[in-house]
Amino acid sequence: MTTYHFVAASERFLTEEEPLEEVLKERRRHYAEQGKEIDFWLVRRPAFLQAPEMASVAAEVPQPAAAVVSTDPTFITFMKLRLEFVREGRFEAPTATISDALAQA
Repeated sequence: MTTYHFVAASERFLTEEEPLEEVLKERRRHYAEQGKEIDFWLVRRPAFLQAPEMASVAAEVPQPAAAVVSTDPTFITFMKLRLEFVREGRFEAPTATISDALAQA
């Protein structure tokens, strides 16, 4: 099992109101320079929010939702500070209720 960390918000907020594309593009460029493998993803309408254990998080995130998911907790903390109006959390996958961390609903 892998621990995934995330910030989630309304899809409109993340993809239209915030300069998220610019932040992720810069992060990709930095990883390429460092020879590091990508460990973050933008997931529109993340299926993991439908898992029973994520009910309290899902209730706080306007729908349709989007999330930036990563295996790097430091990057997600940075995203939380950068984006401000997002819900931060973590989950394990694969599990019986979350088979694919990056699946879309």
